[in-house]
Parts: sequence; C-alpha cells; structure tokens
Amino acid sequence: MTMSPEQATAFAASLDRLVGAVEQVLLGKNRVVRLAFTAFLSEGHLLLDDVPGTGKTSLARAMAQSVSGSSNRVQFTPDLLPGDITGVTVYDQRSSVFEFHPGPVFANIVLADEINRASPKTQSALLEVMEEGQVTVDGQSHLVGHPFMVIATQNPVEQAGTYRLPEAQLDRFLMRSSIGYPDHASTIRILEGADHRAHELRVEVQLSPEEIVDMAALARTVYVDPTIHDYVSRLVDATRTAREVRLGVSVRGALALIRAAKTHAAGRGRHYVVPDDVKALAEPVLAHRLILDPEAEFDGVTASNMIAQVLIETPPPSTRQAV
Repeated sequence: MTMSPEQATAFAASLDRLVGAVEQVLLGKNRVVRLAFTAFLSEGHLLLDDVPGTGKTSLARAMAQSVSGSSNRVQFTPDLLPGDITGVTVYDQRSSVFEFHPGPVFANIVLADEINRASPKTQSALLEVMEEGQVTVDGQSHLVGHPFMVIATQNPVEQAGTYRLPEAQLDRFLMRSSIGYPDHASTIRILEGADHRAHELRVEVQLSPEEIVDMAALARTVYVDPTIHDYVSRLVDATRTAREVRLGVSVRGALALIRAAKTHAAGRGRHYVVPDDVKALAEPVLAHRLILDPEAEFDGVTASNMIAQVLIETPPPSTRQAV
C-alpha cells in the first residue's frame, strides 16, 4: 500500500506545524529544524558538528516538547562509562532480586553532547540502541520505546582530548549537519528576548508520540520509482570510483538516502519521490560516509565538495513510470 495524495497533504501540514513550533526557539534555522524532523520521522539519528552555544540543546528539548515526548542530555566526558548511558543492574537486598535502573538513553530524544570526548568503549554503547532500539545489560535486553532519536554533537574546533568517531559509528547516523550562528535579524530577536533563559522557553505540543510513530510508518509507504533507485545507485557508485575517495558510500548509506527522500517528499506534500528529494538530502546523508584520500584532503577537497561534484556529473532521470 502506498501513500495517497490526501495523506501526503496531511503529512506535510503536520510537519510544517512541528517545524514552525520549534522555529520559535531556534530562530532563523528552518532548514536545520526540517532536517532534524526528517531524520526523526525517518527513524534515524542526527550528528551535529557545531561550536558551543548554537542551540543544540534547545533543538533537542524543543523537538521533544513539540511531540509531548521526553528528552535527556548526556555530557560526554573521558571518564563516562557505558553504564552511565545505558543504565545498570542493582541488587536490592530487601527483595533479593536484581533491578534494572534505566540510564538517560531511555527517552524519546537523547542529546549526546560532545560525543567524541568519551572513550571508544563508551561511544560504542550507543551503537546497539541506535541500530536496534534496545540496550543489553547483564544479558537482559531492554527496549527504549518509540519514537526514539539520538542527536549527537561534536565540537569541530577543539580536538585535544577527543576520540574521533570510527567510520562504523558515523555510518549509523542518518544525517550529519550543523546549526551554525544565526543571521543578523535572528540575532536581534534573540537579544530582545535575553531576559528569558533558554530552559524557560516552552514549545506547545503539536502531536503525540503515537502520532509521530504513525507518521514514520506512513512515510515508509511513499512511492519510489525504479528510475529513482537507479539514480541513487549511480550516485553511490560514483562516490566509490572517484579518484579523491578512498572509501565510498556503503549500501546502508544508499538505503538511508532512499528512506530520508521518502520523508522529504511527504513533507513537501507529495506521495512519490522525485530527483530533487534525493539532491536535497544527498550532502547531509552521504557526505559523512565518505573517506577521502589523504592527498585529496591535503589539497583542500572536502566530502561535501565530492557529493556536489557527483550530483553534477550524475544525470538524474528525466522520466518516471506512472504512479
């Protein structure tokens, strides 16, 4: 069963409500907020490369408030242990049984702040929950529930005392983006509201967590023409054969692009994917999955540049089959 035009229109209206509500807190950042919700509704996770003070915590909190969900923030440090994230099993002497005490990962939206400051062992504690929606402690699996999303951040400036995220973990993030500083007009509006602390700002509830789960399921039914599958396949093939790239986009990356393109199409009120949906999300979905040749990096080539070049050199389909 594929999404109907009427369902696509309703989907777009709901997404616009969510984005509009969060934009009241994150002023002038429509694209980032829309990307975050696209990742959320695609049942994926978001990695933000940003300097401190750009609104990462506010984004996670506002998104959770807009869907009447829960949010937790974990500040990653070198001494953070896996159990500090997933939770621990504690022996209760009164009942003579072991009880599981859930960690901060048990929330609808989890902000993993400065994830690259924790040790690789602690970073890997997120891998299972990001992929499978559950954590395993002392041999027992515990579901974190739905909807669920991890928003992880990295500080691109300070690299002292950090542990670079391995490629296997980067591949688990559906998208990678940044918030960046606000423009002049937005900065003025922020300064005018300086008498309100960030944590005091509240976003009105727009949808329930159950409705978000239903929207995510509906997004999966968006129609994808075979020519779009062929287009995405040619795009990822081009990243694997590019001279400047040592390791191209994986199959997981291609699947992620299709999944995100479906949500992007529905968010635009369409029940089918067009090449522009793929182009709009190619950079945030694919760029962090590339490993560039060291010489190319030395020459100033970036992963974003490579994706832009691949999009130019790979012609999109000009026709599609009837829906």
